Amino acid sequence: MNTREVSFPGSCGEPLSGRLELPAGPVVATALFAHCFTCGKDSVAATRISRELAARGVAVLRFDFTGLGRSGGDFADTTFTSNVEDLVRAAGHLRDTIGAPSILIGHSLGGAAVLAAANLIVEAKAVVTIGAPADTAHVEHLLGSSRAEIEVSGVAEVVLAGRSFRIGKEFLTDIGRQNQRERIAGLRRALLVMHAPQDDLVGVENARLIHDAARHPKSFVSLDGADHLLTARRDAAYVAEVLAAWVGRYLDGPRDAGGEPGVVTVAETGKGEFQQTVTSGRHRLIADEPRSFGGADTGPGPFDLLLAGLGACTSMTVRMYADSQQLPLEQVAVSLRMKDKDTILKELVLSGELTTEQREKLHEIADRCPVHRTLTGDLTIETTP
Repeated sequence: MNTREVSFPGSCGEPLSGRLELPAGPVVATALFAHCFTCGKDSVAATRISRELAARGVAVLRFDFTGLGRSGGDFADTTFTSNVEDLVRAAGHLRDTIGAPSILIGHSLGGAAVLAAANLIVEAKAVVTIGAPADTAHVEHLLGSSRAEIEVSGVAEVVLAGRSFRIGKEFLTDIGRQNQRERIAGLRRALLVMHAPQDDLVGVENARLIHDAARHPKSFVSLDGADHLLTARRDAAYVAEVLAAWVGRYLDGPRDAGGEPGVVTVAETGKGEFQQTVTSGRHRLIADEPRSFGGADTGPGPFDLLLAGLGACTSMTVRMYADSQQLPLEQVAVSLRMKDKDTILKELVLSGELTTEQREKLHEIADRCPVHRTLTGDLTIETTP
């Protein structure tokens, strides 16, 4: 798998910073992960669960909400509603790139946020909450004595998990007017509720309230022994494994992840000595070396890919010319191999009732394909740091 840095505008117009975790092989689903209150995309739970899911074929976007982590904006200006809008914007970014998320995953208050955002993201088929409160107002107890100062002054510095945050009065007002029970009842999505019985920050009774309010299909999984933040690697791995198995029945099957059109990205997968994942636009494939070279032979090698590019370009160029001239070409096939490091042998096979003159012309056109001309021209390759 590989991690791609992404950025997109949030609810306040400021850029949001995200990480897209991509599988090494085919993408079986796209998911959106919402982190816990004041945490961030690089929290232990967000990072480990996203990477575990990517290892199981799920592409996951995790991002910092407005005013947190590397995202722009002022956290004091945000509300629960703006967080929900950030999620909708994140889903839009996925929709415009690799495909809209079919899975929404939320940790703690992020779980409440995905429950609120689900019906605003039409492609979502399954929602997963992890240690989520049943009521958004549950976070008020974290503010302690600062609540009174927020009410009077409109904003206050609050220390949460050892870090200082500015929280505004609008945030308090906003969390108090959310009707989560009604949202959960009208979810119209498959729901998986995951919660640790020992959670001392968001009690497990919240899981029961969410589960009871939801309609079927719904499931509950106990994260026995885990803490609220899922700091133990085994707990995050367990969540990812169960989650990936559960959502399987709600997915359409493998699809290709996307990248920037016209850009080919190659990255190590970490499997075997040489295996690489190759991303080209919305298409992905695996490259490797043969076993005789120390590889695992799980995909074509570098020179195989070079020959494939030349062969594909040759065939397409011949087809375009034949169609433009209305020639009776039924099929074109190209066979290529490396004779030595300086010579490529290319055999062109043309099927159809073609005259000798037409065949000669198509052979001439074959050597004019853009890749052929690039390889035989004065090609310059510039490597940037």
